[in-house]
Amino acid sequence: MAYKNEAKYNTEYSELKRAISANALKRLYVLWGEEAYLKEYYYKEIKKLLLPSGLEEFNFKRFEGKNLDIDALAAAIDILPVFAEHTLVEVRDFDFYRSGEETRERLEAVIKDIPDYCCLVFFFSDPEFKPSGNLKIHQTIKKVGASVEFKPQSDSDLTVWLVRRFRALGHDIDREDAHYMLFLCGDSMTSLVSETEKIAAYSKTQKISRADIDAVGTPVVSARVFDMTDAIAKMDFDRSASIMGDLLQLGEAPIKLLAIISKQLRKIYYAKLCLERGKDKAFLQQLCEVKNEYSARILTENARRLSLAWCENAVMLCADTDYRMKRDNTEDEELLKLMLIKLAVG
Repeated sequence: MAYKNEAKYNTEYSELKRAISANALKRLYVLWGEEAYLKEYYYKEIKKLLLPSGLEEFNFKRFEGKNLDIDALAAAIDILPVFAEHTLVEVRDFDFYRSGEETRERLEAVIKDIPDYCCLVFFFSDPEFKPSGNLKIHQTIKKVGASVEFKPQSDSDLTVWLVRRFRALGHDIDREDAHYMLFLCGDSMTSLVSETEKIAAYSKTQKISRADIDAVGTPVVSARVFDMTDAIAKMDFDRSASIMGDLLQLGEAPIKLLAIISKQLRKIYYAKLCLERGKDKAFLQQLCEVKNEYSARILTENARRLSLAWCENAVMLCADTDYRMKRDNTEDEELLKLMLIKLAVG
């Protein structure tokens, strides 16, 4: 089974896009999720539809959740639009799911009575926020409006998006190099906006090359650790030790690095098992939740290079190092370096 494009299975997200296109917005939206760029983008699209230019101060009201006054919110919702058809009321980062029952009941009464001319938007900046679907107020929200989650986009969708962004900046990038850029710079669209602009400004040719990406692209920690485990798999322990030293010097916590290394070595182990049992790349991507095609290809290459016994030992060694970091008095950095030496010995 191919790796699912989660966005395509997100009904509320698709319905919001259609509602914006048809200028048929609901009275209430809860906007939340990990993908900050899309969350902000579609909220701006909602604003464009509802607030005529020059009349924003008359038809828009924003509340900060920390000091939200429910009565003031209800009063703002009831204000009629001025020289416009709609008003927009925003409440930012008010986690009513975790507030008291009395507050939720008062807010639920306000939500049920939103007039047709008003759109109320609850916007959550925290990527860790998740609504509580079993609460009564959540069911009321779904009846009146929609709770829209903004998930990280699939590798294929991000690739198409990168091609469009580079084209708008006067450059081209091929699919393989776009996959590599996503691997190196991560899949946060907010970060990728600045990365595309930086790489496009640096490149001296119309076609973006991998050398351009390597020259000015900012690697995410997971990409550096991936390079380190790739060096380990190739038995290039001088390079892997150099990368580890760089990461430690940058202030990355050894326990965090160990967690990422462990995850990556487990994926190599799973890839080895897939090869031993004749499974294809799509199965591996599903099993390991690997969206990026470049990462999947390198994983498979490393798995072919290594023995099953080495992969099993590497996974056990990571588990033992994790245990010792949490129980021994030895410095975590020393334990991490010792693990690398043991991996080199095999």
